[in-house]
Amino acid sequence: MTPAEAPAPIPDSQPRPVPQVEGLAPGDVGAWVQWAVRSLEAASSDARVDAEELMAAQLGLPRSQLSMRFEDSMLAADALRYAGAVERRRVGEPVAYITGRQGFWSLDLAVNPAVLIPRADTETLVEWALHLIRERADGVAADTLRIADLGTGSGAIALVLAKELRTNVRIVATDQSEAALAVARHNAQAAGIQSVEFRCASWFAAFETHERFDLIVSNPPYIAEHDVHLEALRYEPRVALTSGADGLDAIRHLVGGAFAHLAPKAWLLLEHGHDQGAAVRDLLNAAGFAEVSTRRDFGGNERISGGRFGS
Repeated sequence: MTPAEAPAPIPDSQPRPVPQVEGLAPGDVGAWVQWAVRSLEAASSDARVDAEELMAAQLGLPRSQLSMRFEDSMLAADALRYAGAVERRRVGEPVAYITGRQGFWSLDLAVNPAVLIPRADTETLVEWALHLIRERADGVAADTLRIADLGTGSGAIALVLAKELRTNVRIVATDQSEAALAVARHNAQAAGIQSVEFRCASWFAAFETHERFDLIVSNPPYIAEHDVHLEALRYEPRVALTSGADGLDAIRHLVGGAFAHLAPKAWLLLEHGHDQGAAVRDLLNAAGFAEVSTRRDFGGNERISGGRFGS
């Protein structure tokens, strides 16, 4: 797979066929965006943002440059494709799956329905992980520190850590889905990142018995199986969203198995639901972790909890 070659989209997310048409569509780019905003107002809380993101993707522009093109004419074929994209958004498909792209930290990542869409809340985990590994790296030679990202999905966490830390660490990123790892590998190649090793396996099954890490991070599934909010997430892979009756099965497994693969005084960091902080802290304390604490996301919700192995 070359850097410019994106992973194949899941069939249900493929653009609808567009007839072979020629010439210009009525109206300019700005008029089409206004039409899209009106079309999406009932379906989206960010109709303007969605309409502009879809148009920018259609024209191959960053959204920041779109306003400079508002008075440009639209090709009829582009207008038809744009109308199809707007309709997909109107019925609930996320913009990231329609465009095939999602920004996370400083990376522009490829995404498709094989992976969760990276969200800004997860950047809280990245910030904490960077602080911990840099603190641990003082006086340590390059390439001796190791990080594991369990359930990597698009590779967002692992790739940002690799980019920010450069040559100072080696990262192992795991996922049980080969389709997800195809996306993650593409993103690594596109970003020119070579310090991440991808392994297909479920959680700790990816590691040899002797393997230990200076930091283990994970954004595991943490939504309860019958949560009413799952309908709004119906386009995203259910296996990456739900985890048992209370949403904590994967987190219990990670907390219970982490000691076998953490180096002395290394940390485990876990993303969780906004109302699960207390429960995750209880699990970490019961397992014997030290310095158990929680960080809040940009919305002020408890989002990342972690603890250190050993006293």
